[in-house]
Parts: sequence; C-alpha cells; structure tokens
Amino acid sequence: MISKTGLHALKALAVLSRLPEGEYIGAATLAKEIGAPENYLGKLLQTLTYEGLVESQKGKGGGFRMAKDSKKTSLYDVIEPIEQVSRWEGCFLGRSRCSSSSPCNLHDKWKMTRDTYLNFLKSTNLSEISDKD
Repeated sequence: MISKTGLHALKALAVLSRLPEGEYIGAATLAKEIGAPENYLGKLLQTLTYEGLVESQKGKGGGFRMAKDSKKTSLYDVIEPIEQVSRWEGCFLGRSRCSSSSPCNLHDKWKMTRDTYLNFLKSTNLSEISDKD
C-alpha cells in the first residue's frame, strides 16, 4: 500500500526521531542506515523539510533532524506529501457523482477500506515505529 518512497520516508524519520536533542545526521549516513540511494534520499528529505517535518542545517555538524515531536507526527503527516492519499476521498471508479446518496457499485466497499486505512495512518504516530524499523 505504501510506495518505496513512502517507506524510505518513514524509515528515515524513524531514525531521525531517535537522534539526541539538537543532533543532526547527514543524508549519506542516513541513506546508508536505511538502505536508500543517497541522492534520492537527499531530495526526499528536502521535500520533508519543505513540509515542516524535518529541519536541515548546512556545514560541519549539519544534516537533518526532526522538526516536530515524533509523538505528534502521524504516519499520515509523513505519507501524505509523498503519496497524496487524501485524493482517495473520491470515487474508486473516478465518477464525479458518486456519494452515499448516489453510490457506484463499489462505493460502500471502497469507503470502508479507504476509511480504515486513512484512520490507521492518522491514528498511528511516528514514535510507535521509531524503535521497530
């Protein structure tokens, strides 16, 4: 359900959430630790920095660290900028008029699956996976 990019983001933030307060880790070190290509992870970390999940610092002793408390960061917060799972709000078949009052043939099944998955992402915080990568 989660793309490789989404998994890399979750793994990277899990590592960042374990860093001691005020410490940074370089993208190369982080990439090696989670098994991701360095340039690819660097770009992903920049995206997460833009989203306010990660802070970056250039120069000696610089790198990346969490910008928010991992207990206040849901998996949805991490996955949404990458996967845009919020777009799943629409009809599974792409119909513009699908709703509870005028459902398509898959509406009820899709709604249950979608809501369960999105609720899981929103109710699970990063600290719950940070020591189990």
